Amino acid sequence: MHKRYPMINHKYLDLTSMKELPESHAWLSLDHELPSHNSSTPDQVPVINLKDPNAIKLVGHACKTWGVFQVTNHGVPINLLQQMEAAGRKLFALPMQQKLKAARSPNGVSGYGVARISAFFPKLMWSEGFTIVGSPYEHARKLWPNRYSRFCDVIEEYKEEMNKLAQKLMSLMLGSLGVTMDDVKWASLQGSSAALQLNSYPACPDPDRAMGLAAHTDSTLLTILHQNNTSGLQAHKEGTGWVTVPPIPGALVINVGDLLHILSNGLYPSVLHRAMVNRTQHRLSVAYLYGPPSNVEISPLSKLTDQVHPPLYRAVTWSEYLGTKAKHFNKALSSVRLCGPLNGFADTNDHNGVQVG
Repeated sequence: MHKRYPMINHKYLDLTSMKELPESHAWLSLDHELPSHNSSTPDQVPVINLKDPNAIKLVGHACKTWGVFQVTNHGVPINLLQQMEAAGRKLFALPMQQKLKAARSPNGVSGYGVARISAFFPKLMWSEGFTIVGSPYEHARKLWPNRYSRFCDVIEEYKEEMNKLAQKLMSLMLGSLGVTMDDVKWASLQGSSAALQLNSYPACPDPDRAMGLAAHTDSTLLTILHQNNTSGLQAHKEGTGWVTVPPIPGALVINVGDLLHILSNGLYPSVLHRAMVNRTQHRLSVAYLYGPPSNVEISPLSKLTDQVHPPLYRAVTWSEYLGTKAKHFNKALSSVRLCGPLNGFADTNDHNGVQVG
Protein backbone atom coordinates (compact mmCIF):
# COMPACT_ATOMS: atom_id res chain seq x y z
CA MET A 1 0.00 0.00 0.00
CA HIS A 2 2.75 2.47 0.93
CA LYS A 3 4.47 2.01 -2.42
CA ARG A 4 1.45 3.49 -4.20
CA TYR A 5 1.58 6.87 -2.47
CA PRO A 6 4.36 8.45 -4.55
CA MET A 7 2.51 7.54 -7.77
CA ILE A 8 -0.66 9.32 -6.74
CA ASN A 9 0.90 12.19 -4.83
CA HIS A 10 0.26 14.60 -7.71
CA LYS A 11 -3.44 13.94 -7.20
CA TYR A 12 -3.49 13.74 -3.41
CA LEU A 13 -1.30 16.62 -2.31
CA ASP A 14 -1.60 17.66 1.32
CA LEU A 15 -3.12 21.05 0.46
CA THR A 16 -2.99 22.29 4.06
CA SER A 17 0.82 22.26 4.01
CA MET A 18 1.24 24.10 0.67
CA LYS A 19 2.92 27.51 0.94
CA GLU A 20 2.39 28.31 -2.73
CA LEU A 21 0.01 27.16 -5.45
CA PRO A 22 1.47 24.19 -7.38
CA GLU A 23 1.25 24.32 -11.20
CA SER A 24 -1.08 21.30 -11.14
CA HIS A 25 -3.69 23.44 -9.36
CA ALA A 26 -3.15 26.76 -11.16
CA TRP A 27 -6.10 27.66 -13.39
CA LEU A 28 -4.92 30.12 -16.00
CA SER A 29 -8.00 32.28 -16.47
CA LEU A 30 -10.70 32.33 -13.86
CA ASP A 31 -13.97 34.05 -14.58
CA HIS A 32 -14.36 35.95 -11.32
CA GLU A 33 -17.16 38.09 -12.70
CA LEU A 34 -19.08 39.76 -9.92
CA PRO A 35 -22.85 39.88 -9.64
CA SER A 36 -24.50 42.57 -11.72
CA HIS A 37 -24.58 45.89 -9.90
CA ASN A 38 -26.56 47.79 -12.52
CA SER A 39 -29.44 48.09 -10.10
CA SER A 40 -29.34 49.35 -6.54
CA THR A 41 -30.36 45.86 -5.31
CA PRO A 42 -28.27 43.15 -7.00
CA ASP A 43 -29.85 39.73 -7.42
CA GLN A 44 -29.71 37.60 -4.29
CA VAL A 45 -30.48 33.93 -3.91
CA PRO A 46 -33.94 33.61 -2.26
CA VAL A 47 -34.16 32.72 1.43
CA ILE A 48 -37.41 30.91 2.29
CA ASN A 49 -38.89 30.28 5.73
CA LEU A 50 -40.48 26.83 5.39
CA LYS A 51 -43.08 27.82 8.01
CA ASP A 52 -44.27 30.68 5.79
CA PRO A 53 -47.91 30.06 4.73
CA ASN A 54 -46.81 30.89 1.16
CA ALA A 55 -43.84 28.48 1.22
CA ILE A 56 -45.18 26.38 -1.69
CA LYS A 57 -45.43 29.46 -3.96
CA LEU A 58 -42.08 30.85 -2.83
CA VAL A 59 -40.35 27.50 -3.46
CA GLY A 60 -41.93 27.21 -6.91
CA HIS A 61 -40.84 30.73 -7.87
CA ALA A 62 -37.29 30.13 -6.61
CA CYS A 63 -37.07 26.85 -8.55
CA LYS A 64 -38.25 28.49 -11.79
CA THR A 65 -36.14 31.64 -11.59
CA TRP A 66 -32.99 30.43 -9.83
CA GLY A 67 -32.83 26.66 -9.39
CA VAL A 68 -31.31 27.36 -5.96
CA PHE A 69 -32.56 28.85 -2.68
CA GLN A 70 -31.86 28.75 1.05
CA VAL A 71 -34.30 27.49 3.68
CA THR A 72 -34.77 28.40 7.33
CA ASN A 73 -37.13 26.74 9.85
CA HIS A 74 -36.41 23.47 8.07
CA GLY A 75 -36.74 21.24 11.12
CA VAL A 76 -33.19 19.84 11.15
CA PRO A 77 -31.73 20.36 14.67
CA ILE A 78 -28.95 22.96 14.68
CA ASN A 79 -26.85 20.83 17.05
CA LEU A 80 -26.96 17.99 14.49
CA LEU A 81 -25.61 20.33 11.78
CA GLN A 82 -22.82 21.28 14.20
CA GLN A 83 -22.07 17.62 14.99
CA MET A 84 -21.94 16.79 11.27
CA GLU A 85 -19.56 19.67 10.65
CA ALA A 86 -17.34 18.54 13.55
CA ALA A 87 -17.31 14.98 12.15
CA GLY A 88 -16.23 16.33 8.76
CA ARG A 89 -13.45 18.42 10.31
CA LYS A 90 -12.23 15.40 12.27
CA LEU A 91 -12.11 13.31 9.09
CA PHE A 92 -10.26 15.85 6.92
CA ALA A 93 -7.79 16.65 9.74
CA LEU A 94 -6.45 13.06 9.61
CA PRO A 95 -2.95 12.55 8.10
CA MET A 96 -3.05 11.97 4.33
CA GLN A 97 -1.78 8.39 4.60
CA GLN A 98 -4.61 7.62 7.03
CA LYS A 99 -7.24 9.14 4.72
CA LEU A 100 -5.89 7.15 1.78
CA LYS A 101 -6.71 3.93 3.64
CA ALA A 102 -10.33 4.78 2.80
CA ALA A 103 -9.56 5.95 -0.75
CA ARG A 104 -12.24 5.56 -3.38
CA SER A 105 -11.49 2.66 -5.73
CA PRO A 106 -10.84 3.66 -9.40
CA ASN A 107 -14.38 2.85 -10.52
CA GLY A 108 -16.01 3.20 -7.12
CA VAL A 109 -18.28 5.87 -5.69
CA SER A 110 -17.74 5.70 -1.91
CA GLY A 111 -14.64 6.79 -0.07
CA TYR A 112 -11.99 9.51 0.08
CA GLY A 113 -10.73 11.25 -3.05
CA VAL A 114 -10.60 14.26 -5.32
CA ALA A 115 -13.75 15.50 -7.07
CA ARG A 116 -14.94 13.01 -9.67
CA ILE A 117 -15.48 15.82 -12.18
CA SER A 118 -11.69 16.40 -12.15
CA ALA A 119 -11.38 14.17 -15.21
CA PHE A 120 -13.06 16.86 -17.35
CA PHE A 121 -10.58 19.61 -16.50
CA PRO A 122 -6.86 20.06 -17.24
CA LYS A 123 -6.13 21.37 -13.74
CA LEU A 124 -6.82 19.92 -10.30
CA MET A 125 -9.17 21.53 -7.79
CA TRP A 126 -8.27 22.92 -4.38
CA SER A 127 -10.43 20.51 -2.43
CA GLU A 128 -10.76 16.99 -1.10
CA GLY A 129 -13.90 14.96 -0.64
CA PHE A 130 -15.41 11.97 1.08
CA THR A 131 -18.47 10.22 -0.37
CA ILE A 132 -20.79 7.95 1.62
CA VAL A 133 -23.30 5.71 -0.14
CA GLY A 134 -25.12 3.33 2.19
CA SER A 135 -23.44 2.56 5.49
CA PRO A 136 -20.31 4.56 6.46
CA TYR A 137 -19.07 1.64 8.60
CA GLU A 138 -16.62 0.03 6.15
CA HIS A 139 -14.69 3.22 5.46
CA ALA A 140 -14.98 4.64 8.98
CA ARG A 141 -13.29 1.64 10.59
CA LYS A 142 -10.34 2.05 8.21
CA LEU A 143 -9.99 5.67 9.32
CA TRP A 144 -10.57 5.09 13.06
CA PRO A 145 -10.04 1.36 13.76
CA ASN A 146 -11.14 1.66 17.40
CA ARG A 147 -13.26 4.83 17.44
CA TYR A 148 -15.50 4.78 14.39
CA SER A 149 -18.92 4.33 16.04
CA ARG A 150 -19.44 8.02 16.92
CA PHE A 151 -18.79 9.08 13.31
CA CYS A 152 -21.19 6.42 12.00
CA ASP A 153 -23.92 7.42 14.47
CA VAL A 154 -23.76 11.08 13.41
CA ILE A 155 -23.83 10.14 9.72
CA GLU A 156 -26.88 7.89 10.14
CA GLU A 157 -28.80 10.48 12.16
CA TYR A 158 -27.90 13.20 9.65
CA LYS A 159 -29.05 11.09 6.69
CA GLU A 160 -32.35 10.36 8.44
CA GLU A 161 -33.06 14.05 9.06
CA MET A 162 -32.00 15.00 5.53
CA ASN A 163 -34.29 12.37 4.04
CA LYS A 164 -37.23 13.83 5.98
CA LEU A 165 -36.40 17.33 4.74
CA ALA A 166 -35.93 16.11 1.15
CA GLN A 167 -39.43 14.56 1.29
CA LYS A 168 -40.87 17.86 2.53
CA LEU A 169 -39.06 19.82 -0.19
CA MET A 170 -40.13 17.41 -2.95
CA SER A 171 -43.72 17.80 -1.77
CA LEU A 172 -43.42 21.62 -2.01
CA MET A 173 -41.61 21.54 -5.36
CA LEU A 174 -44.11 19.16 -6.94
CA GLY A 175 -47.03 20.93 -5.27
CA SER A 176 -46.02 24.22 -6.87
CA LEU A 177 -46.34 22.44 -10.25
CA GLY A 178 -49.83 21.17 -9.39
CA VAL A 179 -48.51 17.64 -8.80
CA THR A 180 -48.90 15.62 -5.60
CA MET A 181 -46.53 13.06 -4.13
CA ASP A 182 -49.21 10.45 -4.97
CA ASP A 183 -48.65 11.24 -8.66
CA VAL A 184 -45.05 10.10 -8.21
CA LYS A 185 -45.26 6.56 -6.89
CA TRP A 186 -41.60 6.17 -5.92
CA ALA A 187 -41.56 9.42 -3.91
CA SER A 188 -42.47 7.67 -0.65
CA LEU A 189 -40.14 7.50 2.35
CA GLN A 190 -38.73 4.14 1.27
CA GLY A 191 -38.69 5.06 -2.41
CA SER A 192 -35.56 7.16 -2.63
CA SER A 193 -31.82 6.74 -2.70
CA ALA A 194 -29.18 9.17 -1.59
CA ALA A 195 -25.50 9.83 -1.04
CA LEU A 196 -23.66 12.09 1.36
CA GLN A 197 -20.75 14.17 0.05
CA LEU A 198 -18.35 15.87 2.48
CA ASN A 199 -16.13 18.54 0.94
CA SER A 200 -13.08 20.29 2.40
CA TYR A 201 -11.58 23.47 0.91
CA PRO A 202 -8.38 24.34 2.81
CA ALA A 203 -7.11 27.93 2.97
CA CYS A 204 -5.30 28.61 -0.32
CA PRO A 205 -2.11 30.67 -0.83
CA ASP A 206 -3.32 32.03 -4.20
CA PRO A 207 -7.15 31.86 -4.26
CA ASP A 208 -7.50 34.04 -7.37
CA ARG A 209 -5.85 31.36 -9.51
CA ALA A 210 -7.32 28.30 -7.79
CA MET A 211 -10.71 26.59 -8.12
CA GLY A 212 -12.33 24.76 -5.21
CA LEU A 213 -14.89 22.91 -7.31
CA ALA A 214 -15.42 23.73 -10.98
CA ALA A 215 -18.82 24.69 -12.38
CA HIS A 216 -21.27 21.81 -12.65
CA THR A 217 -24.90 20.85 -12.15
CA ASP A 218 -25.93 18.04 -9.81
CA SER A 219 -27.27 14.77 -11.23
CA THR A 220 -29.85 14.59 -8.43
CA LEU A 221 -33.51 15.45 -7.97
CA LEU A 222 -32.35 17.93 -5.35
CA THR A 223 -29.31 18.56 -3.18
CA ILE A 224 -29.38 19.84 0.41
CA LEU A 225 -26.14 21.60 1.33
CA HIS A 226 -24.87 22.63 4.74
CA GLN A 227 -21.94 25.05 4.48
CA ASN A 228 -19.87 26.34 7.37
CA ASN A 229 -19.53 30.08 7.96
CA THR A 230 -16.92 30.58 5.20
CA SER A 231 -18.19 31.97 1.92
CA GLY A 232 -17.29 30.24 -1.36
CA LEU A 233 -20.41 28.82 -3.02
CA GLN A 234 -21.52 30.62 -6.18
CA ALA A 235 -24.55 29.98 -8.39
CA HIS A 236 -24.96 31.06 -12.01
CA LYS A 237 -28.10 32.91 -13.03
CA GLU A 238 -28.90 33.66 -16.66
CA GLY A 239 -28.62 37.39 -17.30
CA THR A 240 -26.88 38.05 -14.00
CA GLY A 241 -23.79 35.83 -13.94
CA TRP A 242 -22.14 34.34 -10.85
CA VAL A 243 -23.83 35.18 -7.55
CA THR A 244 -22.41 34.27 -4.14
CA VAL A 245 -24.67 32.15 -1.92
CA PRO A 246 -23.70 33.55 1.49
CA PRO A 247 -23.59 31.30 4.56
CA ILE A 248 -26.54 32.03 6.84
CA PRO A 249 -26.28 30.45 10.33
CA GLY A 250 -28.67 27.51 10.55
CA ALA A 251 -29.92 27.82 6.95
CA LEU A 252 -29.51 25.11 4.31
CA VAL A 253 -28.92 25.59 0.57
CA ILE A 254 -31.22 23.70 -1.82
CA ASN A 255 -30.12 22.98 -5.41
CA VAL A 256 -32.42 21.78 -8.19
CA GLY A 257 -30.68 18.82 -9.89
CA ASP A 258 -30.80 17.48 -13.45
CA LEU A 259 -33.42 14.81 -12.67
CA LEU A 260 -35.86 17.41 -11.29
CA HIS A 261 -35.19 19.47 -14.43
CA ILE A 262 -36.28 16.41 -16.47
CA LEU A 263 -39.24 15.64 -14.16
CA SER A 264 -40.48 19.25 -14.45
CA ASN A 265 -40.13 19.07 -18.25
CA GLY A 266 -37.59 21.88 -18.17
CA LEU A 267 -39.62 24.26 -15.97
CA TYR A 268 -37.12 24.05 -13.12
CA PRO A 269 -33.51 24.66 -14.25
CA SER A 270 -30.79 22.59 -12.59
CA VAL A 271 -28.46 25.22 -11.22
CA LEU A 272 -24.88 25.60 -12.41
CA HIS A 273 -22.72 26.20 -9.35
CA ARG A 274 -19.08 26.22 -8.25
CA ALA A 275 -16.96 26.66 -5.12
CA MET A 276 -14.27 29.33 -4.78
CA VAL A 277 -11.52 29.21 -2.16
CA ASN A 278 -10.26 31.57 0.53
CA ARG A 279 -6.80 32.80 1.46
CA THR A 280 -7.18 32.46 5.23
CA GLN A 281 -10.32 30.45 5.98
CA HIS A 282 -10.97 26.73 5.70
CA ARG A 283 -14.38 25.97 4.17
CA LEU A 284 -16.33 22.77 4.81
CA SER A 285 -19.59 21.69 3.22
CA VAL A 286 -21.83 18.63 3.47
CA ALA A 287 -24.11 17.81 0.52
CA TYR A 288 -27.03 15.39 0.75
CA LEU A 289 -27.62 14.14 -2.80
CA TYR A 290 -31.22 13.01 -3.08
CA GLY A 291 -32.56 10.95 -5.95
CA PRO A 292 -35.08 8.27 -6.89
CA PRO A 293 -34.42 4.54 -6.54
CA SER A 294 -31.59 3.88 -9.02
CA ASN A 295 -33.70 1.64 -11.31
CA VAL A 296 -36.82 3.86 -11.54
CA GLU A 297 -37.26 5.64 -14.87
CA ILE A 298 -37.55 9.42 -14.59
CA SER A 299 -39.38 11.27 -17.36
CA PRO A 300 -41.40 14.50 -17.64
CA LEU A 301 -44.53 14.28 -15.46
CA SER A 302 -47.61 13.52 -17.58
CA LYS A 303 -49.52 16.35 -15.86
CA LEU A 304 -46.98 18.81 -17.31
CA THR A 305 -47.12 17.59 -20.92
CA ASP A 306 -49.74 17.97 -23.66
CA GLN A 307 -49.83 18.62 -27.42
CA VAL A 308 -48.51 22.13 -26.93
CA HIS A 309 -45.89 21.05 -24.37
CA PRO A 310 -44.46 17.72 -25.54
CA PRO A 311 -42.04 15.80 -23.29
CA LEU A 312 -38.60 17.37 -23.74
CA TYR A 313 -36.64 14.41 -22.36
CA ARG A 314 -36.70 10.66 -22.73
CA ALA A 315 -37.12 8.40 -19.71
CA VAL A 316 -33.85 7.70 -17.90
CA THR A 317 -32.92 5.93 -14.65
CA TRP A 318 -30.61 7.61 -12.14
CA SER A 319 -28.02 4.86 -12.73
CA GLU A 320 -28.13 5.40 -16.49
CA TYR A 321 -28.03 9.17 -16.13
CA LEU A 322 -25.00 9.02 -13.81
CA GLY A 323 -23.24 7.00 -16.52
CA THR A 324 -24.23 9.61 -19.12
CA LYS A 325 -23.00 12.41 -16.86
CA ALA A 326 -19.69 10.60 -16.31
CA LYS A 327 -19.25 10.51 -20.08
CA HIS A 328 -20.71 13.83 -21.24
CA PHE A 329 -20.49 15.93 -18.04
CA ASN A 330 -22.34 19.25 -18.51
CA LYS A 331 -23.72 18.15 -21.90
CA ALA A 332 -25.57 15.20 -20.36
CA LEU A 333 -29.01 16.83 -20.49
CA SER A 334 -28.71 17.43 -24.24
CA SER A 335 -27.90 13.77 -24.74
CA VAL A 336 -31.25 12.67 -23.25
CA ARG A 337 -33.30 15.45 -24.86
CA LEU A 338 -36.07 14.44 -27.27
CA CYS A 339 -37.15 17.74 -28.82
CA GLY A 340 -34.44 19.91 -30.27
CA PRO A 341 -34.89 23.61 -29.42
CA LEU A 342 -36.36 25.57 -32.34
CA ASN A 343 -33.29 27.76 -32.65
CA GLY A 344 -31.06 24.76 -33.23
CA PHE A 345 -28.83 25.46 -30.24
CA ALA A 346 -28.02 22.92 -27.57
CA ASP A 347 -30.08 22.66 -24.41
CA THR A 348 -29.64 26.00 -22.67
CA ASN A 349 -29.41 24.18 -19.37
CA ASP A 350 -26.17 22.57 -20.55
CA HIS A 351 -24.51 25.97 -20.06
CA ASN A 352 -22.24 25.43 -23.05
CA GLY A 353 -21.66 29.17 -23.35
CA VAL A 354 -20.82 29.71 -19.70
CA GLN A 355 -17.23 30.18 -18.65
CA VAL A 356 -16.60 27.38 -16.16
CA GLY A 357 -13.11 28.36 -15.08
